[in-house]
Amino acid sequence: MKRNIYLNTVSIKDALETVKQAIDPEKLMGTESIPAQDALSRVTAEPVWARFSSPTYHSAAMDGVAVKSHDTFLAREGSPVALKKGVDYEDINTGNPLPGDMDAVIMVEKIIREDQETILIEHPVFPWQNVRRVGEDIVATELLLPQNHELSPYDIGSLLSAGIWNIKVREKVCIHVVPTGDEVLDFTLQPEPQPGQVIESNSQILMCLTSKWGCTTRRTPPVKDDPDLLGRAIEEALASHAHIVVIGAGSSAGSKDYTRNIIEKLGTVLVHGIKAMPGKPTLIGVSGQKIIIGAPGYPVSSVICFEQILQPLVYWLSRRHSRQQETIKARLTRKVPSRPGMEEFVRVSVGKVDGSYVATPLSKGAGMITTLTKAQGITRIDQGMEGVSADREITVELLRQKPELDQVLMAVGSHDNLMDMLANELMGLQNPIHLASTHLGSMGGITAVKNRAAHLAGVHLFDPELDDYNFSFIEKYAPDLKFRLINLAIRHQGLIVAPGNPKNIGAVQDLTRQDLTFINRQRGAGTRILLDHHLKSAGISSQNVQGYDKEEFTHMSVAVSVLSGTADCGMGIMAAARALNLDFVPLTRERYDLLIPDYAFEDTKIQTLLEIIRRDDIKNKILATGGYETDLTGQEMRPGQGLG
Repeated sequence: MKRNIYLNTVSIKDALETVKQAIDPEKLMGTESIPAQDALSRVTAEPVWARFSSPTYHSAAMDGVAVKSHDTFLAREGSPVALKKGVDYEDINTGNPLPGDMDAVIMVEKIIREDQETILIEHPVFPWQNVRRVGEDIVATELLLPQNHELSPYDIGSLLSAGIWNIKVREKVCIHVVPTGDEVLDFTLQPEPQPGQVIESNSQILMCLTSKWGCTTRRTPPVKDDPDLLGRAIEEALASHAHIVVIGAGSSAGSKDYTRNIIEKLGTVLVHGIKAMPGKPTLIGVSGQKIIIGAPGYPVSSVICFEQILQPLVYWLSRRHSRQQETIKARLTRKVPSRPGMEEFVRVSVGKVDGSYVATPLSKGAGMITTLTKAQGITRIDQGMEGVSADREITVELLRQKPELDQVLMAVGSHDNLMDMLANELMGLQNPIHLASTHLGSMGGITAVKNRAAHLAGVHLFDPELDDYNFSFIEKYAPDLKFRLINLAIRHQGLIVAPGNPKNIGAVQDLTRQDLTFINRQRGAGTRILLDHHLKSAGISSQNVQGYDKEEFTHMSVAVSVLSGTADCGMGIMAAARALNLDFVPLTRERYDLLIPDYAFEDTKIQTLLEIIRRDDIKNKILATGGYETDLTGQEMRPGQGLG
């Protein structure tokens, strides 16, 4: 038999790229719908939108008593307020629904029991203190998980909390392994090897590895070195559900190494020999859209083939990233307080900005499981510390692969529903980009970009004197920043009201009515600045707006407050009202821009984002969302341009 001499060995990188050029994973891999509780480590095949809010009701965050906060405002140390059971308070445990019109919980440690029916309170509580409000963690209809997201244990909890019982995922990569060789004995028969014989074990190394990789694997008993027998075995494997067929041994240059000839008959040989020792005899081919791997027979060589060639292909086909245990050093973007005497674990969003890793702390709420979904890592605060200051270097224990951090696009600034849409689009790319958004308002976004803590910021700050947006604020608060403003959309701002607008709210002047309760955005938010402009134009003092000091950090949170009846109305965008089937009273159109500093503008992630928002299909999706206009979308803004 003629020997198969291989001379044109290639690098591992080039070998993998050759396969990727020959295979279309969308044609090879299918999808399936499975119960959410069984979806651990699977990969989402489409975006997942929350069905329910979490919590679904206002609940106690502490053991104690539920009260009406205004009943406690006069309480002082040494001058307590007396509250009667069943009238002024109700005993409540953590997680219990908040009774009736009560809006706060006093911790049991803060209560002085005078008798069985009366308690004394020496400290006032503010509205919603120690209460988990409806939608604190998850808001119905918001993007819970994007496509091509590998599901963690925390994600499973998020799915079930959001009412997702079944989820569409990419199917598992199926591998069929065919051991070969006259000298190879089937281990399942528990043989006694004789001189010149070996017990076949490479298939089991592979099956154990692929189990860790989330694959399903089937094995054919060892096939003798007979071209006809081996050809039929490979044809049967290719005809099965397998996506990848691995032939154990027979890929080298010996007279009985038939793998290359058989692959040439069934398809195409792409690579025969890689620049690796051990592992050099690795062979790669394709038959139709299926991959064939000829693995070396020596165990260590086969492991190199499995881990350096097969594993990357498995993760590529399944849209997953391979796992490694790593830590990194990163600069903390915001101060994190902590309680002395307690070792604290803080979830952080991590990305590389201007060449250095930055870590932005996420919410510390114990009930917010989605912070683990969003986190790229965890940092520990020692029990002897009282927090960590901003700009300090910290150690981050990664929850994601380190290479993924280079694909994290850090966004800080004003919230907009379109950022969720963009997050999903970015994750749908061949090389996915994770958009990590932190909602700190437009002013917070300017500060983050100024401090080189973000790649971009969403801003929508209106300057009534110039009848323009954003430029004057950036020049005032970041005068040395070199930047560009790219418009994402013109959006409609107004008052989010209950379905049917039962209180007949028609204009900003109605906010002074005593029968209305308002919910505001946080200080520094562009929406709050816009509200203040409308109040000033109408000659209304904020002191006359009931609820002006009650704050939320996103448009969806404002919408949830209206939906739950916590407020009668709130300032927000039409898209948020529409998402929860609420009514909307339009007040104005405004420009929502992406502030991109020059230090990040040439970053490939930024350029990819800009390419996406300039696509016609994306503009159509923006318009279909409702409450947006795309006349300026993707264009660079100039001072004085206003709304164009």
